[in-house]
Amino acid sequence: MTLERYVAICMPLRHAELCSTRSTMHCILIIHGLSSVPCIVILSTFFASASLNLYKQHRFCTVEMFMLYRWQSHVRSAVLQFYFLIMVIIIVFAYVKIMKVAKAASGEDKKSSWKGLRTVILHGFQLLLCLIQLWTPFIEAAVFQIDLMLFINARYSNYILFGLAPRCLSPLIYGLRDETFFHALKNYVFFGLYKRNI
Repeated sequence: MTLERYVAICMPLRHAELCSTRSTMHCILIIHGLSSVPCIVILSTFFASASLNLYKQHRFCTVEMFMLYRWQSHVRSAVLQFYFLIMVIIIVFAYVKIMKVAKAASGEDKKSSWKGLRTVILHGFQLLLCLIQLWTPFIEAAVFQIDLMLFINARYSNYILFGLAPRCLSPLIYGLRDETFFHALKNYVFFGLYKRNI
């Protein structure tokens, strides 16, 4: 998302060339390949070192269940922290460049500059929520040691706040900016509440 916006804003003449269907598919495959490495390592070490008795036990299904040795959780946390660092570097680099280009493009028009800044802040907030999602396994692992119900509630909250919210935030805000959608939503909410009260 960040790199596509960077290309669209900072290299608009090359956007069609760099963001073609073929290059997008290659990027998606690379991202899925890199993100599957920790899962493959965790599962392969689990299957290689787990005894047969472990398969017969009734356990709560979490990633932590597959961590039989302490070094496995250290490897997982190191990989997640490395991913976090790389993503922060990419996001900061891209958004600093985007801000420079947006400020130069708006020139002296303060209203246009403020509108662009608000959009960039919104996208930055979305990406911050996505980045925090990389820290949720650490929170959940600590909470899992305390209480199972607290763990379930924390996992549910993390999913809503850091999984769903970043993906729903932008469409909702852009939808509310659209006057037709805004009026339809306002009529639905107010008249829907009115009909329920009758």
